[in-house]
Amino acid sequence: MLDLKVPDNLWASTILPEGVLERWLVSDGAAVRKGDPIATIRIEEALHEVTAPAQGRLSITVGENDVIEPGTLLARLDPETK
Repeated sequence: MLDLKVPDNLWASTILPEGVLERWLVSDGAAVRKGDPIATIRIEEALHEVTAPAQGRLSITVGENDVIEPGTLLARLDPETK
């Protein structure tokens, strides 16, 4: 399992300590490929896209509109072996 956490660098140009997971672009249990957009995060007025770091099946751990901080666990990715 690969943990997908909120990247710390999203807070590089903000003073707010938190953001909001605005929307999941895939559903829980969906198969994703490396680089696929999977979620959007809003920090202040900026919207950031989160992409899948690898191929696998996504298990979402945070809901839409949940408040998140740097390092928050968003989902787990179960790599698909072929």
